[in-house]
Amino acid sequence: MMIKILMHGCNGKMGQVITELAKDDELAGIVAGVDCYDGIENYYPVFTNLNDCNVDYDVIIDFSNANAADALLEYAVRMKKPVVLCTTGLSEEQTDKIKEASGHVAVLRSANMSIGINVIMKLIAEAVKHLSPEGFDIEIVEKHHNQKLDAPSGTALALADVMNKEMDGSFEYVFDRSRVRKKRDKKELGISAVRGGNIVGEHDVIFAGTDEVITISHSAHSKAIFAKGAIAAAKYLAGKDPGLYDMSDVME
Repeated sequence: MMIKILMHGCNGKMGQVITELAKDDELAGIVAGVDCYDGIENYYPVFTNLNDCNVDYDVIIDFSNANAADALLEYAVRMKKPVVLCTTGLSEEQTDKIKEASGHVAVLRSANMSIGINVIMKLIAEAVKHLSPEGFDIEIVEKHHNQKLDAPSGTALALADVMNKEMDGSFEYVFDRSRVRKKRDKKELGISAVRGGNIVGEHDVIFAGTDEVITISHSAHSKAIFAKGAIAAAKYLAGKDPGLYDMSDVME
């Protein structure tokens, strides 16, 4: 049975990539879209407001922006529809609303929909347990295009959170070293952001020890990797019980 998708943010860059990929997917298809910009012709009906959608669907994929997240969650709960939430740059208050919504509907949230990034999360979770106690300093460097609004990226923060969780929250995140002149503390976890050109997305997790450095890297060459992950997540989430899911559930 084909999974019917409502694409929230369908006329944005990622929405259009997903739109093209879904054309050739035999198991999932976009049946409607929502976007405040209606200057693009799609092969499905597009509504400027969620509440105007009159097309039946199974699951929502969201690639919009943080400002639209609250209304989307309220709508999903009201309509009892699962939602794959891919938008980054959400506030702590919005994160709390996601948890609340997941008590009523299935919500899959991931800072990065790439299968590769989610494999790296498993790798660094194992690495930090062995390297941090041996005195390795940990830094994350992320690079994105010059149009990205939030910094550091949601993926960089998610990578940091994975390692911090493994170490019982012992790390302190440091985003800017220019304001304080002092030696690096052993419990610092540095996160640096680079913005330029049309870089799709690069993340380096650096474990720097005495006389040796280990770097685990991921480079996205195309937005298609995120679109493929989002469609896979939609297939997984359709029909699921209420709860908070992530890409590790999809990969099991």
